[in-house]
Amino acid sequence: MKIYVNEKERTVEKGVSAFAVRAFFKADADVVILNGHLIGADMPLKDGDRISLIKKGEIPPADELESLLVSRHTPGVHEKMKKAKIAVAGLGGLGSNIAVSLARMGAGDMLLADYDVVEPSNINRQQYFVDQIGMKKTDALRANLERINPYASYTYKDIFLTEENTAEIFKGYDVIIEAIDKAETKAMIIRECAAKCRDSFIIGASGLAGYADTSVISVRFAGKMAIAGDFVNEAKPGQGLMAPRVAVAANIQANLAVRYILGDLQEVKR
Repeated sequence: MKIYVNEKERTVEKGVSAFAVRAFFKADADVVILNGHLIGADMPLKDGDRISLIKKGEIPPADELESLLVSRHTPGVHEKMKKAKIAVAGLGGLGSNIAVSLARMGAGDMLLADYDVVEPSNINRQQYFVDQIGMKKTDALRANLERINPYASYTYKDIFLTEENTAEIFKGYDVIIEAIDKAETKAMIIRECAAKCRDSFIIGASGLAGYADTSVISVRFAGKMAIAGDFVNEAKPGQGLMAPRVAVAANIQANLAVRYILGDLQEVKR
């Protein structure tokens, strides 16, 4: 029968076990992942199974590394994510967290747009580092994402988004994620994309400030659009933007994108 070992097709005897495959192909592997699940006990394999064999501390060869980066995904996920075209408008608290999660998911083609620079108050919630203060966010995020997943295609737009350029920049992407702080800019991006990028699924956010209960963050759908947030807690004096709540909302947005790409969002017609 045919199985995949570190994403390479192999022919093995019917009924062979996972640990027998380990013993034959990589006896020193510490980690055995079967169809996305880390196993601690031996299991029989069946035709088409995918097994990843990893030795802790070892950097695998380049032709295996990409497959091992996503070995905890369930089978079929990476193939779909690799083909995805996802745009993120704004690379602050929401956008930088969204981009990191999607890079870890293996999103194949990402457009990342922002015109700002990293400054000290960003570090409390954004995916940047102290030694990147003063850098353009597009440059800083480029460096960080390349360290996470060098196998994706990243396009960076160091640009201020306006009514005149927004739809043109994002047209043609499967998913457009609004990740802007300013309410009027958020509304403009969603409005322009909804009107002029009709084939795209649009994801926005509203109400993320403070440290209120994260369980009240929900998702509202309208056509080919979804907005995540509690729709109440806006940033204002006495109520700032903080890492835990912002990251929760950002990852809800990222997960909506993943679910859409994988065809798991019944609320949205593709």
